[in-house]
Amino acid sequence: MRTSFETERLLLRELQPSDDTGMFELDSNPAVHTYLGKNPVTDIEQVREAITNIRQQYLENGIGRWAVILKETGEFIGWSGLKRHKNVNGHDTYYDLGYRFIEKHWGKGYAYETAKAFVDFGFNEMKLEKINAYADFDNLASRKILEKAGMHFVNFFDDEGVQQAWYEIKNPNS
Repeated sequence: MRTSFETERLLLRELQPSDDTGMFELDSNPAVHTYLGKNPVTDIEQVREAITNIRQQYLENGIGRWAVILKETGEFIGWSGLKRHKNVNGHDTYYDLGYRFIEKHWGKGYAYETAKAFVDFGFNEMKLEKINAYADFDNLASRKILEKAGMHFVNFFDDEGVQQAWYEIKNPNS
């Protein structure tokens, strides 16, 4: 399976240990964590451990969150991708679409660009039957991105006291 591909403006590739500085900029920002439990990282070792765990997911599941690099500058601007996930909203296992971007890159269409690219990748290359995602009920921007990428709202569910919106898209080729 490929470990990188490009969209019009972005290079999507597996996270590398050298992405630690960019990941720290991303995940230490409290604004980024508004809908993620309000628990930003405080030490670069936390993101190094996260990168190690994500790289292990590549080995175990053949996929995981990937670095998003701005082709024009080579800058790390966030991550996006599919992750094999377990035990959420009554699903034993499923493929979760997710994304997270450094705040100065919000509102530029990168989340949609990567979400659409990973839906296509999941269906055309991984041959998945279905892809799911969820977002905090109040995170309207993220929910709009999921819908624009073709995902359909299924239901609301409680995740440790936080109301979440569950989405899915089925492979049109299945």
